[in-house]
This record gives sequence, structure tokens and C-alpha cells, in this order.
Amino acid sequence: MSSQQDDLKETDTEARFEFKKEEKSAFQTEKGLTEETVRVISEDKDEPEWMLERRLRALEQFQEMPMPTDWPGQPDLSEIDIEEIVPYIRPDIDKRGGADSWEDLPEEIQDTFDKLGIPEAEKNALSGVGAQYESEIVYQNMQEQWEEKGVIFCDMDKAVREHEEIVREHFMTKCVPPSDNKFAALHGAIWSGGSFVYVPENTTVEMPIQAYFRMNSEGMGQFEHTLIIAEEGSEVHYIEGCSAPKYSAFNLHSGGVEVFVGEDAHVQYSTVQNWSKNTYNLNTKRAIAEKGGRMEWISGSMGSKATMLYPSTILKGRGASDNHITIAFAGEGQDIDTGAKVYHNAPDTKSTVESKSIAKDGGRTNYRGLVHIADGAENSSTAVECDALMFDNESTSDTMPYMEINESKVDVAHEATVGKIGDEDIFYLQSRGLDDDDAKQMIVSGFIEPITEELPIEYAVELNRLVELEMEGSLG
Repeated sequence: MSSQQDDLKETDTEARFEFKKEEKSAFQTEKGLTEETVRVISEDKDEPEWMLERRLRALEQFQEMPMPTDWPGQPDLSEIDIEEIVPYIRPDIDKRGGADSWEDLPEEIQDTFDKLGIPEAEKNALSGVGAQYESEIVYQNMQEQWEEKGVIFCDMDKAVREHEEIVREHFMTKCVPPSDNKFAALHGAIWSGGSFVYVPENTTVEMPIQAYFRMNSEGMGQFEHTLIIAEEGSEVHYIEGCSAPKYSAFNLHSGGVEVFVGEDAHVQYSTVQNWSKNTYNLNTKRAIAEKGGRMEWISGSMGSKATMLYPSTILKGRGASDNHITIAFAGEGQDIDTGAKVYHNAPDTKSTVESKSIAKDGGRTNYRGLVHIADGAENSSTAVECDALMFDNESTSDTMPYMEINESKVDVAHEATVGKIGDEDIFYLQSRGLDDDDAKQMIVSGFIEPITEELPIEYAVELNRLVELEMEGSLG
């Protein structure tokens, strides 16, 4: 490929994520968080009384909890001021819950998702797709073949209205209660948008379902909620993508994800995030796996000023399993603190964690993980592998695994490696005709291959390209 073609490819990829649109909204709250704000959001959504009550209880818990500051080496959150965040912006669309076709969306929103490639992905590789702009889902669609089998894929606001009983049973009760942490409580008070996925018994959704979340406005917060319920013997792959343009004021992303994996069911949850470097990304994600259930978390964290993200699985039933594959990339001014949590609460459960991190230009990556094996969870096994790659002496990478083993009949393994790209490696590749940048990119591509292998080809290509742009300093 010629240099000119490379430049065009780089420009096209940057344009997909870095563009900004004029802010247009039908309604938005004032900055800050009060009881009145919570009531206004609930009223604007025409929610049932029980949801408002849950929001208000979560608000009380948020106000009582201190800001997390006591974890060794955690990212600095002192810049976050909830009073300067706009928590809710409803975009200017005609239909609540999303348009029926891309053509029904306002031109500026169509253009946004066209540039992100969402319509094309829907045509080529997806069973269903949802798109969130600011605080609301603006488009949601599920292929008829899956709807006919009873699969439900809709936005959370619609789920609260049309599938009230099942949402009321599962929403922030058993999996991610507001009491879990301060930002889970914040999320519970002002959540908006997100996806609801329900897969009936013995149903396999053979193509992935995708949701894409876009923050366009400066100084806003996005708090989407994802609830996935996979009944016994079912299988589904859910992919989320996230991005935001860069502004001078900080943005806050504090989503919530709850996954219920039924007996012998299989859920894969894949994330490719490219938040701008003025965004704080503070998510809470958790799954509960019943007997024989299998949960997989595939995560790529490319952007944000600071990230604290630790997908968690509770292995509740005998023989349940959990697999984490994560990659984090930190450049100048970034602190990416990611990891995994696994709770082995039943016998014969199994977990694997594979973490890859890359740091350059003074960036910091950190793996922070927890594996808990309960008394009685005999014949359980876990293996944790953390690999860190650094480009220079200014960058840092830490590994903070924590293991609580309360059962003797188990198999536990942990391995961690940290290294720099060696001059001899670069020299060898240069001797084969590659220049310095291409040599480094080839090494990094091999380093992150375990995660790209788990993604559909379109997303693997995108992830590789995002990493290349991060290495070149072209994003954010």
C-alpha cells in the first residue's frame, strides 16, 4: 500500500471518531444532580412509580457514599464534579425508543452513525443493532427471523414499559445493586438509554447483536444500562462500541451492565471503546452464571482520560465458567486501570483471565483483579495471565492481582510479564525491509492477537487500526 493510501486510510479512520456535530436537543436537564433532576428524568420518560422509587433510593446511596480514593494506585478522580455534568440530554427525534429506519433520523444523527459505519455493519454482520445518541436510543432494529423465535432486543425505556415484570425483577436487584459502589449508585439514579436483550430457552442467535453509544455534547454524562437475560441452553454474542469527540470540558461515562446466564447458556460480551481523552470511563459490569453457564468478556479500551473497569462474573452454579480477554492502551496523560473479578461460588467452576496492556509516552496501565474461591467450591480452577508492553522509560505498568482461596481442592495459577520493545526485535524486522514504525506496529499486532481473534473480522480490523492510530498519536 502506498504512503498516500496510508495517509487517506488514517484520515478516514480519524474522521470516524473525532468529528463533532452542532448540539441539538429536544430536552435536557440543568447541570448537577438533585432529587428534582431525578424526578424530571423519570417524568420525561413517563416511567412507572417503582422505577422512580428505585432512582430516588439510588440517589440517597450516592449522596451517602464517599468518592473512592483508597485503592492503591487508582486513577485520580478529583477533577470529577457532578455539579458540572449535564446528566440527561434527549436528542431531537420524532419517536421515543428509536426510529424504524435510518432515513427517519435527523440528518445530523444519520451522518454521525454513517461515519461510524453502523448502517453498513447492520447489513453485513449483525442480527440486530441499536444506536444511542446522548442519553437516548435513536434507532433499534432486530431481524425478523430472531423476533419470530422470541428474541427481544429493544431499548431499556421500552423494556420498562413493555416488559415491566421481567425488568422489575432483574434491574439493579441481584446483579449490580446501587450499593455496589458510588458510581453504580449514580448510575441507578440517572440511568438513561441502553439495551434490553432476552433470549428464550434453547435459542442460538447466530449473528452478533450490536449497540453503539455516542456522546456528542460537551460536559455531559452518559449512563446507559444494558440488561441481558439468556435463558437455559441459549446463546448470544453482544457487541458494544463507544466514542466521543474531544472537548476542553470533561465528560463522564458511567454505564451499567447486568448479564444473567441461564443453565448451559453462553453469553459473549465484547466491547471496543474509543472515548476521547477528556472522558472519565467508570463502568460497572457483572454477570451471574447458573449451572453449566458460560460467560465471556472481550474488552478493548483505547481511549479516555481515566478508566476504572473490572467486568465481574459470579459463578453461581456447578460447572459454570468464565473467560476474560482484555487489552488496554494508554498514551500521554492517560491512566487505564482495568481488570477482572471472578467469584467461584460452586464446585467444578472454571475461570481464565488474559490481560494485555500497552503504554507509551508516559501513559499508565494497570491490571487490577480479584479471584475469590469460596469454601466448598472444590475442583474449581483459575488461571490469570497478565502481559504488559511499554515503549519508553516514562510509561508505567502495574499488576495488582488479589486472590482469596478458601478451598483446598482447587487449581490456581497466576503469571505476569512486563517488558519493553527491544531494539534487537526492531532491528530484526528492519532487516526484513520494515521501517521503524511498521516494525513496532507488527509487534503490537501480534501482542494483541488473542483479543482480535475473538472479534468478528470487521471489529478486529477496526481495533487494530485504532491501536495503530494511538501509537502514532493521531487520536484524542
